[in-house]
Amino acid sequence: MTAPKKVVLAYSGGLDTSIILKWLQTEYGCEVVTFTADLGQGEELEPARQKAEMLGVSEIFIEDLREEFVRDFVFPMFRANALYEGQYLLGTSIARPLISKRLVEIAEATGADAVAHGATGKGNDQVRFELAAYALNPEIKVIAPWRIWDLTSRTKLLEFAEQNQIPVAKDKRGEAPFSVDANLLHTSSEGKVLEDPAVEAPDYVYQRTVHPEDAPDTPEYVEIGFERGDAVSIDGKALSPATILTKLNELGGKHGIGRLDLVEGRFVGMKSRGIYETPGGTVLLEAHRGIESITLDRGAMHLKDELMPRYAELVYNGFWYSPEREMLQAAIDHSQAMVSGTVRIKLYKGRAQTVGRWSDQSLYSEAHVTFEDDAGAYDQQDAAGFIQLNALRLKLLAARARRTKG
Repeated sequence: MTAPKKVVLAYSGGLDTSIILKWLQTEYGCEVVTFTADLGQGEELEPARQKAEMLGVSEIFIEDLREEFVRDFVFPMFRANALYEGQYLLGTSIARPLISKRLVEIAEATGADAVAHGATGKGNDQVRFELAAYALNPEIKVIAPWRIWDLTSRTKLLEFAEQNQIPVAKDKRGEAPFSVDANLLHTSSEGKVLEDPAVEAPDYVYQRTVHPEDAPDTPEYVEIGFERGDAVSIDGKALSPATILTKLNELGGKHGIGRLDLVEGRFVGMKSRGIYETPGGTVLLEAHRGIESITLDRGAMHLKDELMPRYAELVYNGFWYSPEREMLQAAIDHSQAMVSGTVRIKLYKGRAQTVGRWSDQSLYSEAHVTFEDDAGAYDQQDAAGFIQLNALRLKLLAARARRTKG
């Protein structure tokens, strides 16, 4: 790859990306533009601006993308009830296509010919960042320093930082206990004290949720309103997508909801152990399935459940901007046309449980299911023929088995 002239760097302001910033400047002699996204990670972003200025950056982009993140990425994914390997709510995975989108857009706006990220060569994020970037601009150059530089240890990183007057926080002078990624949907912790999957994660790893045993002894109820598959209100009050998720995070975290200790199969081939906290997302998933249960036809619901693992895998593997994900999204979104109404959720000791649901679009008919007199709404004798037709092939199979038994 020819040396880039101008690079847009996904920049957190932390030690690693500050080192990458300086490395790009010294290795390629190029101009670096920094992009820092506020996805609800809960950190003050102004220090990132100050550090970028100190390192000689003149074009600095710091953007609040929380509403776009939830509206255009999290909510579409939740319409699918997406769970990777049956458990993971894809909090890190779903943030990467938005970051890549803005990297590519800023590169075009500033005349940059390359983008750069700080993902390592062992993880999934390098794949997600780069697949998204190439899908949006096939001509873009992508620089992944962790795959090409010789700063292969924490000691070498710190030496490079000191040589280039990059400030190093005191607690960074040694091995960090674990690595954390956070956004409005979740926190992800992995590495170091978490690398042995046989050992229970220490409680200090958890940042957004109280221990379920320490959660309030009194349950709390919340009512979530939906329109066309998306949450639009809490307790009758209309709220923006990011505000809804923020509120559900507060409620879920208070009651110890959304903790997950998972060993997952990375796209690059290895297994890894992660500790995830998705309090608001866990409540939202429960509520969405609750409203679907009365508004979505059985055939549509079951087909959605069949498609979901494939959809989740596409998101996890970094194929958000692929035609197959968009095809699945179109089918999923079509299914949500009548998924509107309200769900009441009980929050208690680490669990979010649907305890009530109602909708003007409900397919639930009490007249048909009642154990009392249904006033002719359903003729139970119809079931006899239904059963005989469905039993026919089973009878034929059983008869053959009897004939050939001897």
